[in-house]
Amino acid sequence: MTRRRSALLALAILGGAIAIAFLMISLRPDPPVRPPPSNVPFVNTGVAEAAEGAIPVHGAGTVRPRAEIDVAAQVGGQVTWVAPAFQGGGRVSAGDILFRIEDADYRNRVQQARANVAAQQVALLQAEEEARVARDEYERLQRRTGGAGGAANPLTLREPQLDAARAALARDSAALADAELALSRTEVTAPFNGAVRYETVDQGQFVAPGQSVGRLYAADAVEVVVPLSDADAALIPDLWRLVAGDGNRRVRATVQASYGDGRYTWSGYVDRAEAALDEQTRTIDVVVRVPSPFRGGTPVDGAGGGSAGPPLLVGQFVDVRIDGVAPERYFAVPRAALRTDNEIWAVRANAVTIVPVQVLQRIDDMVYVTGALEDGQMVVVGGIQIATEGMQVRTGGGGTG
Repeated sequence: MTRRRSALLALAILGGAIAIAFLMISLRPDPPVRPPPSNVPFVNTGVAEAAEGAIPVHGAGTVRPRAEIDVAAQVGGQVTWVAPAFQGGGRVSAGDILFRIEDADYRNRVQQARANVAAQQVALLQAEEEARVARDEYERLQRRTGGAGGAANPLTLREPQLDAARAALARDSAALADAELALSRTEVTAPFNGAVRYETVDQGQFVAPGQSVGRLYAADAVEVVVPLSDADAALIPDLWRLVAGDGNRRVRATVQASYGDGRYTWSGYVDRAEAALDEQTRTIDVVVRVPSPFRGGTPVDGAGGGSAGPPLLVGQFVDVRIDGVAPERYFAVPRAALRTDNEIWAVRANAVTIVPVQVLQRIDDMVYVTGALEDGQMVVVGGIQIATEGMQVRTGGGGTG
């Protein structure tokens, strides 16, 4: 009896479990219906922006002097005085005396030369008078003899003696000019407004003619040689028509350099281009001239806290931005949007349009092009490797991918 009751109880429990299971299955909600995934590819897009004005041409180079000379005396002697400004880092103006050489010997030579000139002037006056007397005597003799004496000998008229006196005066006058010139050269002056790179002369030092005692470079302007590819150089308007040193500033340039924690800029212009390619890099050296480099740079984005900017120093490495040509209409697009064969895949109404473009300039992550684009138009920068005209795509946000 006990076994039978246990079996019935087990069957009851099993039947109840089955009933509960059927009840739960019948009451469960229907699964959501999801559409099949789309076969239209997803692309990352950027924006093509219309631009105007000059296309920037970027480069870099090292600042060098517009003109630089060795300072040397043209006469020798002992240095008696050196200008306080004539030392490394000093500033001098055109005509300033840099140093003096002891001039006693040169003043004595001037006095001797003046005395010689005075003596030759007396000798010339005497020769002129003797020649006049000889001419008068000869003419009286001719009148008495009725011209029978014939032509006079030049020695009789003292013409050679007169020529010799004149030549002697010219010789001693030239010697006086040389002596005065040598005396003036005992003061060595600056030929232009400049900055002293270094000097190696002190009071009491003996210097020889032509001996370099310092180096001076012009402070009115400096130059930056910017190597550019022929494609970049072609963007500079009238580059090969520029005349070196004529001061024509129609092609503007901006020079930027770091100083401390800030960045500073100086305004300049393209002066000329070198007449030959660099044999190593196959680039064209474009020379940018910056006037008044010691005036101080302009802070970029408020750098420097309003303090006076530093000068543009010779030997400093700088970034250069040159104003290139200014087409009527061109676009700035992310560099990743440029495809092979100079194509850009534009997106219109979720369909790809392949737009041929002409590349004007590549700068960092941007490329400047001309073509049948629209301002603000989306362009494909990633997500697909192959596209066809009219291909349907899905777009995300305007990230540059």
